Amino acid sequence: MPEAYHVAIMGATGAVGTELLELLEERNFPVQELTLLASQRSAGKELFFKGKPIKVKAISDVDFADIDLVLASAGGSVSKEWAPKAATAGAVVIDNSSAFRMDPDVPLVVPEVNPESALNHKGIIANPNCTTILMSVALWPLHQHQPMERIVVATYQSASGAGARAMEEVKQQAQAILQGEEPPTESFPYPLAFNLFPHNSPLNDQGYCQEEMKMVNETRKIFGVPGLRVSATCIRVPVLRAHSEAINIEFTQPLTVSKALDLLQTAPGVKVVEDWQTNYFPMPMEASGQDDVLVGRVRRDLSHDHGLELWLSGDQIRKGAALNAVQIAELLVDKQALKPKALA
Repeated sequence: MPEAYHVAIMGATGAVGTELLELLEERNFPVQELTLLASQRSAGKELFFKGKPIKVKAISDVDFADIDLVLASAGGSVSKEWAPKAATAGAVVIDNSSAFRMDPDVPLVVPEVNPESALNHKGIIANPNCTTILMSVALWPLHQHQPMERIVVATYQSASGAGARAMEEVKQQAQAILQGEEPPTESFPYPLAFNLFPHNSPLNDQGYCQEEMKMVNETRKIFGVPGLRVSATCIRVPVLRAHSEAINIEFTQPLTVSKALDLLQTAPGVKVVEDWQTNYFPMPMEASGQDDVLVGRVRRDLSHDHGLELWLSGDQIRKGAALNAVQIAELLVDKQALKPKALA
């Protein structure tokens, strides 16, 4: 009999949690038993897995002693409290929050980039930030062929990055504005419908927000290049789902557009989308629900002999969060690095 696992989803009722549930079923992950965890407020709700209802439990009511794998997406404060407890109990935790990403003892993993890092965990594996994941998948095949010296990225981040409630709020804002009413602003500090603004995470002394510094520091860690020069500007835009990024890359040596396209077309997790005749390139509407990161509009940087420009769109909830976590879990299973406690 193939090995199967007792899997727990922490934060099961959120946007990423429900996507994790769908992906486990869609990808036929070997689940022997599934435990759904959320806040006390959400306890008792029913979600469905393979047609069967499962009641959500409060995280505080669960013993992790018989759980093999925890897919955590309940926020940093929850992860800081419960991920170490689950790991101490012998579970492997794949955490989607920012709580452990820069911890030197915690691997930060994008399976298409640094899969070997996942095998060096001490009970917790970190899922990178959504924008970092999408950029890493697109840039890694280029970096492997021709090392990068500098990355300048501007992100166009959808409401989905702030969760299901934020997505619904944008719809309500649009309706209110069209009716001449005051739009609600609970998930964001300003109306996002028919508007855009810099990412509202806290600013540091240099004027970079937390979201931008995640891209800087996480990319360096994932690529294994501590000195890689990265600058990011993160913008929230009135799109429901899927993020986009405009990226300028400076290489150590020139890289032709044709060679870059050859590398991208064979890269795992990447789909090249470009038709110059019709001005058709990646769009968040078409990236939504897709596993691949859509990449296109690859062109030479006219201002630098070693520079290229590209544009991408990727599903923030899927590859930018839930899918990456499930792929890490699949990697552990494939490498026989996840053993069911029931067989121990």
